[in-house]
Amino acid sequence: MEALSLFRNLMLFPRKQISTVLNWTIWEHLTEELWAMKLGLKLLQERAKVGSFWWPYISNLPETYTVPIFFSGEDIKNLQYAPLLYQVNKRCRFLLEFEQEVKNVLKNLKPSEHPLGGQDVDASSLGWAMSAVSSRAFRLYGKKLPNGTHSDIPMMLPLIDMCNHSFNPNARILQEQDAGNPKMLIKVVAEREIKQSDPLLLNYGCLSNDFFLLDYGFVIPSNPYDHIELKYDGALMDAASMAAGVSSPNFSSPAPWQQEILFQLNLDGEVPNLKVTIGGPELVEGRLLAALRVLLSNDREMVQRYDLSVLKSLSAEGPLGVANEVAAFRTIIALCVIAVGHFPTKIMDDESLLKQGVSVSTELAIQFRMQKKSVIIDVMRDLTKRVKLLLSKETTTA
Repeated sequence: MEALSLFRNLMLFPRKQISTVLNWTIWEHLTEELWAMKLGLKLLQERAKVGSFWWPYISNLPETYTVPIFFSGEDIKNLQYAPLLYQVNKRCRFLLEFEQEVKNVLKNLKPSEHPLGGQDVDASSLGWAMSAVSSRAFRLYGKKLPNGTHSDIPMMLPLIDMCNHSFNPNARILQEQDAGNPKMLIKVVAEREIKQSDPLLLNYGCLSNDFFLLDYGFVIPSNPYDHIELKYDGALMDAASMAAGVSSPNFSSPAPWQQEILFQLNLDGEVPNLKVTIGGPELVEGRLLAALRVLLSNDREMVQRYDLSVLKSLSAEGPLGVANEVAAFRTIIALCVIAVGHFPTKIMDDESLLKQGVSVSTELAIQFRMQKKSVIIDVMRDLTKRVKLLLSKETTTA
């Protein structure tokens, strides 16, 4: 299809130029993870500059954002999901600490050297800048690296950042750059016929609702990439297995050969990664599924017949036998019941609250936690169907 070029002389905020413009000692303290704050500092500088080339764009940016760092304390609690609460609190703490660091640097500068034209900087303005960047910037490729890949550069793309998100987009971003021309051309290219009244839709990424709410300020209903984060804990797994009616679970005290497999799955050892997920495209994270299958089996020889990739695969139906598979699925279902129980409210309660009329931030918080509960319930339904199918096949075979 014909490319829809929004503009040829595209305005960009390339990250690589910011540090040389600002020349702050605090610049080096910002890690790669905080790229949005780095770009946000440049945004604040341009906002404070008289006659800035960027002022027409900056003046049209939203004055407020619906990301959780601007929620009230009550609405942050309303999220009801510990992993997201941790991330929100982490960002809020960072902004408060960074405010003091920036102020300490700025107070020692001469007026002529002040990068923000003498304007004061507080956590609110820093949060605004970081949110403006995280909700609107695109990560595009930059210079070609020696290994053949390209560097990743976040950029602000005026006009293009007005495109909405969809997992079924009707357009995509295309980068063009001639070998002898340092300027880069960015286009929005139609993927299919777009009618005059239709919005331009881009895929912001196959992300969970955690990222969409944290960085963009919205929640995707029935998000196929949403998931629930759990901590792999032997005592918790034992409790879930016993609740599921599985006899003699040994998650808290695995045999040495089982412990070796847990080490290979990075669920044991000096620095294990104990975060596991349910939901999303995998339904059950492969590491969790493999651990359950292995620890619910006493047949070492049978387990060792299979590669870890098979034991981690949900599509590998019952590699260690029907009884083992049913026990593993029932244990995950019990984990889901425990996870749902950690939410103070039920979906029915949430729906009732939304009907009463609430603020935008409260509505987002309720929608977020409703979607998390829906993920858990969907996993339970799927695994329950799989258990019934396995048992029916076993009965038929018998």
